[in-house]
Amino acid sequence: MSIEPVVLFFLLGVIAGVARSDLKIPPAIYEFLSIFLLLAIGLKGGVKLAEYPLASLLVTSLVVVGVGALIPLAAFPVLRYVGGLSRADSASIAAHYGSVSVVTFSVAVALLEQMGLNYEGHMIVYLVLLEFPALMIGVILARRGEAGMSRCGRLFHEVFFGKSILLLIGGLVIGYIAGADGITPLDKFFFDLFKGLLAFFLLEMGLVAASRIADLRHHGVFLISFAVLTPIMSGFAGILLGLLIGLSVGGAFLLGVLYASASYIAAPTAMRIAVPEANPALSIGASLGATFPFNIFVGIPLYWWFAEFVYRHAS
Repeated sequence: MSIEPVVLFFLLGVIAGVARSDLKIPPAIYEFLSIFLLLAIGLKGGVKLAEYPLASLLVTSLVVVGVGALIPLAAFPVLRYVGGLSRADSASIAAHYGSVSVVTFSVAVALLEQMGLNYEGHMIVYLVLLEFPALMIGVILARRGEAGMSRCGRLFHEVFFGKSILLLIGGLVIGYIAGADGITPLDKFFFDLFKGLLAFFLLEMGLVAASRIADLRHHGVFLISFAVLTPIMSGFAGILLGLLIGLSVGGAFLLGVLYASASYIAAPTAMRIAVPEANPALSIGASLGATFPFNIFVGIPLYWWFAEFVYRHAS
């Protein structure tokens, strides 16, 4: 399996950041890229989702979300009692790892398309649904026994009406209503330009990731080990679950990538509101400084190899 070219843009950003280059992506362009990618992913998923009866997704969606909720529940005691982190930091980091990364998912989708492989359109539904439980569980773990209804109310609003979820769901609904034929006039903009604009976004992510390396180095081997081992175990679990619920090898691979990814967009915003005493340098440093680069360069090829291995031996 060859390296997906857009990944090299991330590497370029990391090199520029480490070398302290003056390379910067203007904030307005970064905002545009974020909006474009979220809408494009939603539209693409909606078009594919239109090919499936929604009633058939209910049971599998509940299973996928239920298993996904186990990730922050398993991560919390490791962070709290093995790593010795505070309750707030442990809950915040656990929420990041139970949530998902849209950009990691985008790179995995681009890889499948490069290889000409199909996947189930409702994977985008899983991506959207998996955002919620981890954030709620993170707040519950951090606030166990405390009254914080006002913060929880703000969190619910941020999760359900924040940019990430709103654009994903909006794009999903528009793509579903329009269908493959109706979306054709927008193909050249949202689909043909997707990988090119993703490359620019990954360039910026490389610059940001390089700026977080110092945070990880300061907090020792434990957090780096957690940021690498957790996605491997979660990713393999997702692939095995994909096999059990009847997904194709491409779909199971994407489910593994979703479980293996860690949020650095929705989760930091939500945790800043709900758990302000948590140190964001730890959670963002782990998710963006270690897990994201690991998944891009090592994890995604590893999860694809495991998915192929599992499906080859299961058939």
